[in-house]
Amino acid sequence: MTPRGSILSTAEQRRPVVTDAALRRFSQRGFHGTTVADVAGEAKISPAYAFKLFPRKESLFVAALDLCFDRILDALGDGADRSPDRTPDGILDAMGAAYAELIQDRALLMLQVHAQSVADVPEIGSALRTGLARITMFAKQRSGADDAAVQRFVAYGQLCHLIVTSGIEELPEAWAEILTRGIRH
Repeated sequence: MTPRGSILSTAEQRRPVVTDAALRRFSQRGFHGTTVADVAGEAKISPAYAFKLFPRKESLFVAALDLCFDRILDALGDGADRSPDRTPDGILDAMGAAYAELIQDRALLMLQVHAQSVADVPEIGSALRTGLARITMFAKQRSGADDAAVQRFVAYGQLCHLIVTSGIEELPEAWAEILTRGIRH
């Protein structure tokens, strides 16, 4: 017989499933356009149970955003590990390539965009800043790059977000070519 303390409760088992469902739903319609009932339906639980797990819609969105940043950090770490070029720039380039692969699934990208649009909600703004801090410090520590290189890495990532979310990667206009030159997705 297994000791009671080592058995996951139903809530502990369901919380990651609901968080994953929240990431998918919030990435589609944002914070204001998504209800807890939408997330509950995606997770195949009742809205009441979703509220039991996450008492406020903000806490559910924050959990989804935390999961988003966890997945980004995992991808960046994998990219750094696979980098054949062990220089700081080489590691940052490999991390960027891993991120570009990751955001081909637009859910993580769009959740970040939606989080930025509601960063004035205190809990969400705080979670967004914490996630950005985690990425920035991870990139600095894993690459060994100087602050300016890390700033360029993050800025380049934000430019990639703009290119993908605004759909300019295929536009033939000069301004679009200026922004997209040398960037691959």
